[in-house]
Amino acid sequence: MQSVINIYQIFTRLFANQNETNQEFGTINDNGCSKFNDITTTALEELKKMGVTHVWYTGVIRHASCTNYSRYGLSADNPHVVKGRAGSPYAIKDYFDVDPDLATNVKLRMKEYEDLIARTHDVGLQCIMDFVPNHVSREYSSDNLPLGGTSLGSYDDTSVAFSPNNNFYYIPEDELHLPDIQYPYTEGSAMYYEYPARVTGNDVFNSYPSKNDWYETIKLNYGVDYKNTWQNHFEQIPDTWIRMLEILTFWTKKGVDGFRCDMAEMVPVQFWGWVIPQIKEINPNCIFIAEIYNPDAYVSYLVDGHFDYLYDKVGLYDTMRLIVEGKGIAKYISDYWKRSEKVVGKMLRFLENHDEQRIASRFFANDGEKAKSAMVLLATINPGPLMVYFGQEIGEKGMDKEGFSGVDGRTTIFDYWSLKEFNKWVNEGKFDGGKLSPEQRDLRDFYVQLLNFRLQSEAVQQGAFYDLMWKNYDGKVDADKIFAYTRYSKNEKLLFVLNFDFEKTFTFNLVLGNHVFETMDCPTKGTLKLTEVFDGDFQDEFPMADVLENGLPISILPNSALVFKMEWK
Repeated sequence: MQSVINIYQIFTRLFANQNETNQEFGTINDNGCSKFNDITTTALEELKKMGVTHVWYTGVIRHASCTNYSRYGLSADNPHVVKGRAGSPYAIKDYFDVDPDLATNVKLRMKEYEDLIARTHDVGLQCIMDFVPNHVSREYSSDNLPLGGTSLGSYDDTSVAFSPNNNFYYIPEDELHLPDIQYPYTEGSAMYYEYPARVTGNDVFNSYPSKNDWYETIKLNYGVDYKNTWQNHFEQIPDTWIRMLEILTFWTKKGVDGFRCDMAEMVPVQFWGWVIPQIKEINPNCIFIAEIYNPDAYVSYLVDGHFDYLYDKVGLYDTMRLIVEGKGIAKYISDYWKRSEKVVGKMLRFLENHDEQRIASRFFANDGEKAKSAMVLLATINPGPLMVYFGQEIGEKGMDKEGFSGVDGRTTIFDYWSLKEFNKWVNEGKFDGGKLSPEQRDLRDFYVQLLNFRLQSEAVQQGAFYDLMWKNYDGKVDADKIFAYTRYSKNEKLLFVLNFDFEKTFTFNLVLGNHVFETMDCPTKGTLKLTEVFDGDFQDEFPMADVLENGLPISILPNSALVFKMEWK
């Protein structure tokens, strides 16, 4: 029956790094780095037991870095255009290579990644990796270019700002002026020189990117003349489209099962509509996930762009974060699904990823436990994919001062580092959680139970959704803190009641009414039997006449979810 997708995002560089020196701005020699080989069959089997179906290996493709591998024939990077000693995994240095930091044997780095893909498949999991289509590092240089390939920018006419045949955008007759910022790793290094200046990755069409811009990257040209009313030049397939097809084909043929496409909405939807079907001819089951933040573009990127799933950041993430932080009310959830009804089943839901602040950080909830009710909702409101970021399940705080990434509630993507609390689960490569505290173990058990429930429930995977709150806005139920709904399929009817208050137990009668039972094609006579799904020992029975007249008596603890299987006799 398994059709839902449970994604576990691994930041590969950090996942199993047991070197806990954690020196601020430390080098790879100081602080160490996790390797492909550290993600063992044992680790993957434990993720499988957790209920994971897909593993997203983040930061695999070779990117700009301050670590010098020139002795292996790899060109070095100027540190002035690198963010952090380890570098941003989204400043791609070579689309056809993997990060040498992740290899035990640098010369065999591609083989080590291929072996990881094979291990992933062997335990019954699927492999997702990043595709970064909008920008590359300032010093992009494909040292691993396949035979007969063409490196980006090789034939660009740098005398013009735009040409549909160019891979990059230019600012003719002007050099790049980097922001005046210094880091320990830039001291004593030669300044970076670029002439003519190329447009910065986040659409800075001048030669003066700020420190808050993606100054370490350059934007790719897909045939859109941004300086001339965004005119499209797609009469002939732009060269960049062909180069990107080559890259996606390269990784698909290595066994990658899906791509999380970075800032997909910064690339024209016409490109996606052209390239995705061609990749699906190679692997019909390959999935494409768009990082996208513009709700007005959702339908276009699904229908015209052929994406399988889109980020649900602006919708459900923002909604649930407000509720968890006590800045929003449960009524917002009804508003969300009404706005998003056309696309809700195609949205990837999450409360953490590498861009967002950790739930347990002081910038968010300050406690991983406080997201339990929210995670139940994210996991069960519709059959779309759910994502968990590594460490979320044990309450990782993201409150370290790592270097380029300061104390911001996020786990660094720029620095060499080790996650001491997560390492208690890694437990020197046993991946058994042997060093976790009882509280961490309990939180992880919650995620294990929740993700596996998604895999086992027909109603969650295939069923419809019914919002019960419209019958409960009479003041008898605290609709600011309580949310109730059903998920139902032919063979399974589920009732969900969530309490988003962290301190108060609520006791009330939940009004259901005739309409929900008629909609679910269920009896309105006889006796309703409720069995708590997460605690099968709890059962109760109610005459349907009483349920229809008085509602269901509910008592729900703070920050908790009741999930009932509904049966009739």
